[in-house]
Amino acid sequence: MSSPPKLSACIITKNEADRLANCLRAIEGLVDEVVVVDSGSTDGTPDMARQMGAKVFHNDWVGYGPQKRFSEDCASFDWILNLDADEVVTPQLYQEIKALMARGPDLPAYRFKLRNVYPGKDKPRLWADYHNYVRLYDRRKVRFRDSLVHDTVDTRDEPVGQLRGSATHFSARSYEHIRQKLDSYTNLQAKALKKPAWAIWTRLPFEYPFVFTRYFLFRCHFTGGWDGVLSSHLAAEARVKRLLKILKAQKELKEKS
Repeated sequence: MSSPPKLSACIITKNEADRLANCLRAIEGLVDEVVVVDSGSTDGTPDMARQMGAKVFHNDWVGYGPQKRFSEDCASFDWILNLDADEVVTPQLYQEIKALMARGPDLPAYRFKLRNVYPGKDKPRLWADYHNYVRLYDRRKVRFRDSLVHDTVDTRDEPVGQLRGSATHFSARSYEHIRQKLDSYTNLQAKALKKPAWAIWTRLPFEYPFVFTRYFLFRCHFTGGWDGVLSSHLAAEARVKRLLKILKAQKELKEKS
């Protein structure tokens, strides 16, 4: 009988000293090693990671997908638990992964939900929105996409399991932090996305009300009170900015040609 596979946790960081410790404490005893790939922190993140037992590597920022793939290559073991520094594994998910690894996974990849938390709060709201991503996987079978803006695992035709437990996602320190993150993300998207100008101009007047309604009603931000209103506004604002940035990028490209 073969022994259970060992598990590497892979985390990419930049200036996460205020959040990384909670992420690492939540996986103590669950993983066999922690790999932290830092892209130039100035707040002591690498030293904190080392003090908590992580193997720390430096890699200049190369985009979401490539940075995640670099962290996979740094791991000693083929089974990867990929987390961000602002994600905390819940006790239920901890026990579920521990049992799965002990008996040996049946599938090459597993999804689990990342439930979002508003800035300043300590737990998700009622009916909190979430992302359901593959974050536990065998790197010999599946890998992160080599994409600058999409940090998702390419599972190809491989079967994927669903875990019942979830992780808690403390994605922003403040609402201004959310705006800054969205601005950074839409800057990358504007360079990568190709849309005809006429389609953008047609869509532009409807983008804000459409996105705000989608977030506030259909993603249930109405359960968050004022936090829900502000979160929906920032999401809609970012989508409008993305369209404007695409138009600007196309104009600059045309002027150079």
